[in-house]
Amino acid sequence: MRIDISGLTKIYKGGTRALDGLDLCVETGMFGLLGSNGAGKTTLMRVLAGLLKPTSGRVHVGGYDLATAEGKLAVQRALGYLPQDLGVYPDLTARRFLDYIGLLKGLNAASARRRRISELLEVAGLSDVADRRLKGFSGGMLRRVGIAQALLADPRLLIVDEPTTGLDPEERIRFRTLLSRLAGDRTVLLSTHIVEDVAQTCRSLAVLSAGSLAFQGTVADLVAQAAGQVWTVHTPGPPPPGARVVSALPEDQGMSYRVIAPTPPTPEARPQHPTLEDGYLALMTAPSAVG
Repeated sequence: MRIDISGLTKIYKGGTRALDGLDLCVETGMFGLLGSNGAGKTTLMRVLAGLLKPTSGRVHVGGYDLATAEGKLAVQRALGYLPQDLGVYPDLTARRFLDYIGLLKGLNAASARRRRISELLEVAGLSDVADRRLKGFSGGMLRRVGIAQALLADPRLLIVDEPTTGLDPEERIRFRTLLSRLAGDRTVLLSTHIVEDVAQTCRSLAVLSAGSLAFQGTVADLVAQAAGQVWTVHTPGPPPPGARVVSALPEDQGMSYRVIAPTPPTPEARPQHPTLEDGYLALMTAPSAVG
């Protein structure tokens, strides 16, 4: 389900400009949306979900114009949405919670609804705990309940906002794998500030900065932003001046720094192959970076 965004601007009361003339195109499949906190990602997700009206600009999803009542309704019928903070009823079991959400989404045929819920509990790896109350669930289990509720109506567009924040490494991997399996012939828009989540799930992505588009392309394209700029420096002192530190590891005789710099920061600096995180940091620290 293709998304076309043109000149999208959102200004909140008080003058905060969350989106600033954003142009973006998203094709079917898994698509990553990267950016720091405050870059405008959640505002964009809420606009796409029809929960927030933009100040100006145009949004078409699957050919439907979100500015019209008919278009908004058509998109919401095709949409599954997992917000950053999903409210649940802690005294309900996972099965009963999904049944309640299914009724809200218009799945009125009881037998079909129960069958769909059982399928999604299996997909989300929750069948064994389906009849436990949600108040006893871990953060990762609640995220999986959230993705199950987003999938109830078999949406063509799935939007997930910061889904792995606060999860332990095992749950993050489990959730990323689940999202990748769900892509298929639907559009899955993954909004996150965690670079590794995009590196492990997406081929295409965009980077937002201060509400504008800083980059759009493939993961390989973003990695290439740091080509020839990643170095390892071993030193007993502080990191070299003028270099962006990516990581620092203690050694017996000092520190080993992984840094980004346009030229070797010291005569002993050794070049390294860039990662997606390196490319993202190189992009965001470049003089031409948005914001």
